[in-house]
Amino acid sequence: MSRRAIGWAAGAAAAVLVAAGAVTYAVADSGSGSGSGDGKAAQRTPTADSADAGFARDMAVHHQQAVEMSYIVRDHTKNEEVRRLAYDIAQTQANQRGMLLGWLDLWGLPKVSADPPMTWMGMGDMVTAKDGSLMPGMATNTQMKKLATLNGKQAEIFYLQLMTNHHKGGIHMAEGCVAKCTVGVEKRLAQGMVDAQQSELQVMAGMLKERGAEPLS
Repeated sequence: MSRRAIGWAAGAAAAVLVAAGAVTYAVADSGSGSGSGDGKAAQRTPTADSADAGFARDMAVHHQQAVEMSYIVRDHTKNEEVRRLAYDIAQTQANQRGMLLGWLDLWGLPKVSADPPMTWMGMGDMVTAKDGSLMPGMATNTQMKKLATLNGKQAEIFYLQLMTNHHKGGIHMAEGCVAKCTVGVEKRLAQGMVDAQQSELQVMAGMLKERGAEPLS
């Protein structure tokens, strides 16, 4: 995979972060109101069981695992392309996770819920995968432990395979927010996630092919 392709994916991720920074300020401004008491600010504030809050809570958890995976592989390979991709993913998703949790604070909503994950997407009654895989695309605890035991090319391949599934699940969730969330800036951030992760999927497919490997079934 060329440096140009990696740079393209990194640039897309950076664009999402720049836009997301503006999003955070916009949400803060919209929540502050003018003190007119007309009730409009209250109408803009999502409820605890809304898609906006559910997406923020669930994607924060989903992102945290991606950050953990990325730092593991960064320390288990010397390949610069994989390390650069992992660092970009870790930084992008850590920043987005902070914003998602920050929005919950701004809205005065809890960061955890008694409802099962994905309830906001109408999937709360699905059988939760065992071994720590709480949402679509998430790696199991066993897979995370295996990744931590691998080095070099083996670590690179397994990371790319796990992150491919992780991105596919993340895109599914983000598309759900685009369809169901009501806060405009959050919908736009979710669409930015879809765009950036789709471009990274293309990069990772090429990197797996270069290593004679395929995505996990």
